Amino acid sequence: MGSSILPDLGAEILIPVCAVIGIAFSLVQWLLVSKVKLSPGRDSGSPGNNGAGGKNGYSDYLIEEEEGLNDHNVVIKCAEIQTAISEGATSFLFTEYQYVGIFMVAFAVLIFLFLGSVEGFSTKSQPCTYDKSKMCKPALATAIFSTVSFLLGAVTSVVSGFLGMKIATYANARTTLEARKGVGKAFITAFRSGAVMGFLLAANGLLVLYIAINLFKLYYGDDWGGLFEAITGYGLGGSSMALFGRVGGGIYTKAADVGADLVGKVERNIPEDDPRNPAVIADNVGDNVGDIAGMGSDLFGSYAESSCAALVVASISSFGINHELTPMLYPLIISSVGIIVCLITTLFATDFFEIKAVKEIEPSLKRQLIISTVLMTIGIGIVSWVALPSSFTIFNFGDQKAVKNWQLFLCVAVGLWAGLIIGFVTEYYTSNAYSPVQDVADSCRTGAATNVIFGLALGYKSCIIPIFSIAISIFVSFSFAAMYGIAVAALGMLSTIATGLAIDAYGPISDNAGGIAEMAGMSHRIRERTDALDAAGNTTAAIGKGFAIGSAALVSLALFGAFVSRAAISTVDVLTPKVFIGLLVGAMLPYWFSAMTMKSVGSAALKMVEEVRRQFNTIPGLMEGTAKPDYATCVKISTDASIKEMIPPGALVMLTPLIVGIFFGVETLSGVLAGSLVSGVQIAISASNTGGAWDNAKKYIEAGASEHARTLGPKGSEPHKAAVIGDTIGDPLKDTSGPSLNILIKLMAVESLVFAPFFATHGGLLFKIF
Repeated sequence: MGSSILPDLGAEILIPVCAVIGIAFSLVQWLLVSKVKLSPGRDSGSPGNNGAGGKNGYSDYLIEEEEGLNDHNVVIKCAEIQTAISEGATSFLFTEYQYVGIFMVAFAVLIFLFLGSVEGFSTKSQPCTYDKSKMCKPALATAIFSTVSFLLGAVTSVVSGFLGMKIATYANARTTLEARKGVGKAFITAFRSGAVMGFLLAANGLLVLYIAINLFKLYYGDDWGGLFEAITGYGLGGSSMALFGRVGGGIYTKAADVGADLVGKVERNIPEDDPRNPAVIADNVGDNVGDIAGMGSDLFGSYAESSCAALVVASISSFGINHELTPMLYPLIISSVGIIVCLITTLFATDFFEIKAVKEIEPSLKRQLIISTVLMTIGIGIVSWVALPSSFTIFNFGDQKAVKNWQLFLCVAVGLWAGLIIGFVTEYYTSNAYSPVQDVADSCRTGAATNVIFGLALGYKSCIIPIFSIAISIFVSFSFAAMYGIAVAALGMLSTIATGLAIDAYGPISDNAGGIAEMAGMSHRIRERTDALDAAGNTTAAIGKGFAIGSAALVSLALFGAFVSRAAISTVDVLTPKVFIGLLVGAMLPYWFSAMTMKSVGSAALKMVEEVRRQFNTIPGLMEGTAKPDYATCVKISTDASIKEMIPPGALVMLTPLIVGIFFGVETLSGVLAGSLVSGVQIAISASNTGGAWDNAKKYIEAGASEHARTLGPKGSEPHKAAVIGDTIGDPLKDTSGPSLNILIKLMAVESLVFAPFFATHGGLLFKIF
């Protein structure tokens, strides 16, 4: 078998050191962003300054720019708008977290009661699950520690989302001001801010998980099976918060967006983000709470779950049985190296290459993905050579499978490269530089109906290559290393999470920057620059969603494997009626969930449209720009609607595994999990890409950059109106239903794994009665 080259002490030092480097790097990036001042002249206490920025009250160097020297009014206006957006986002998240906090405590109690009751709350040691000849810690310990790790995961997820939102609202106006110096400066500010969020989240997730494992080890000692079973609660906590963040934030942002677009652009013919539009602040707040806070929590959840799934399987393989610490921590070492790789990659965007023209933005972001993937492949190779013995065994549904370290390297690498392929296919289908989106834009000539038909077809077609990529990576990784292979393939896809998140957060920050430029009445040239940043951001956001969906598919399959092992099911036989009815119901769940979230956006948007119309009709001087709209009412409509509407979809996802497990047993539940995974991935990919394509088809017509685009434009033309309608239909698809579905498939799987001991002992009540 042999032992690993890296000693245990080396692994114990490497992981926290890499996490601390990640946190330090994000703070350095934040300091660089904060050098852009939001206070004209010596006025260091200006609004929106957040106490960082105007500390050294000397004159602001930013005002001497090319257009309108020392235009103090613009800076003050930007600061005011930024404060309004920041306050709106903060108050929404606090309201959301109050509701989610109640749920968190209630669910923690459920975990404790269900898992504690497996052995009747006994404090005696019990035979181990996978080796009855040894004695392990009591089920009550698993209940207590699973509850603690659930709360830890939930709090880390909430903090990740909140910090991301704070950084984004801090950077949006600074990006606008830097756009006056040129597109390159604005790009670096937006990208650095995204990097702050990416590195904070990756490093925090890793550090908290590592500390939790070490603290739990003080009690569990040599019972590694029990220890890592209790750690799975961390993934459950992370994803359950992400679900509410994604659904709540998604409903908020799209209600405001649809309301602002339908009345502002289509009915009143005013530009996007026009300050006369009452829903404009709510729309910009929505970008931060949905796309940033929601995405942050979502990817943190994927990361936590793939780590937990790998650790659970490893703990019952030779690593865990022989207590080899370094190979046991292999999933965490991959993530640690990922932070260092992403750090080097980020410098390519901010320090090594300077962007001088608009056309360089998108290639620069794509370069980030390629560089990080290539460097990470080398990193994984080194880690697999140093941290793993040359051969070992992996648990495979009751047997131990012999595996070599180079096979595990291939498992991680195949996940990593599948992520890159999914990213590029998504970009091909959603960027207006390629023919699919241009065809959708062209179909607007004959009205909204053809636009919708073309857009739907594009979304369905865009599933083909990503699904083959996921299928190949599943086949390769399972053939080499069983379920552990699939878990580390998911980790491979998420190993460059810091770069992925930086690219993803860059989009909403640029979007906000454009909105602030429009509202502050800045010149047309600056709006053109922020629009260019935003169009690239739209595509990168679609790439980010592709990564999230691809990794969710692999993660939930790995969790499914861990669940099947833990619930002691030898095979999942589709031909038994118990399993087949589960498959059918599971495949239906993503549709039910999407229906709920889309209807929620529709009904919230309806209220928003009525309110915006009311203000245009009743406030004299609003259209002329002499009166100010009532922004606060629109913010309140979005907040109230999203808090109320996020509960039913959340309850559907959280309660389904519990109801099925308790009443129908583990076989039916395994069917439900498989069904929801298979159908959820397809709907998620097609919904995200359809919405992204419609959005960029509209932007393609608006930009009028090519001869073809100019024949469809300008803004306000009939084809443009058709494109706006397509974009509005796509909004809930790409920002609410699509991204939330990947949480649905992961969350049901991780929840089933956490409750597996209870389901295996007491589940299937209906079948026991009859």
